[in-house]
Order: sequence, then C-alpha cells, then structure tokens
Amino acid sequence: MDNVDNLPSASVEEIPEGAAILDVREDFEWEAGHIEGAHHIPLGQLPERYGEVDADQDVYVICRSGGRSLKATAWLQQYGFDPVNVLGGMGAWADADRPMVSESGETPTVR
Repeated sequence: MDNVDNLPSASVEEIPEGAAILDVREDFEWEAGHIEGAHHIPLGQLPERYGEVDADQDVYVICRSGGRSLKATAWLQQYGFDPVNVLGGMGAWADADRPMVSESGETPTVR
C-alpha cells in the first residue's frame, strides 16, 4: 500500500449530499448503525465483491475510525476506482450528529 499519504480523503462535512458511500465495517457494526443508502461490503470481502462498487463515480469509503477505509481506498484506487477515504469514520459521522439507521430498528449506535 504505497503512497497512502496521497490518497484522497474528506471530512464528514465534505461529503456531498447524495454521494455514494461504501461502508467496509463488519456485519455486527453495520447492523448496529449505518448511513442510510450506504453500500455495505466488509473489508475482507472487497476483493470478491468490488464489482458491486460503481466505478463511474466517486465513492466515499467509511469504517469505524478510518483505518480499514484507508486500506479499502488504497485497494480500490489500484483497480481504477475513484475512492475517497472518510476521515474519522462513523465515529466522526456520529459526532457530527449525522443521521443513521440500524437493522434492528433500535436506536443506531457506532460499534
């Protein structure tokens, strides 16, 4: 993963409305709380499922705090995608009081 310092990144506030968001957290994290409309592919499944990511638009990659999304951003960029790492991840999203949904119908949380 060379040149990680040169990977595109954005703060939660810089994500445009209606942007494509890829959540690379594990299933239990996704189920507890996620961004409505985000696409979920756990980081470990990305090599098999990258075809589900739209290669024709920027995709904002998010995880819990930014580490896994940085890895996913680097991987996607190598394969011709236009990924943007979301700084601070879902923790920053929750801190900014951005809306979330859960799979259980309970109050969404970041795990």
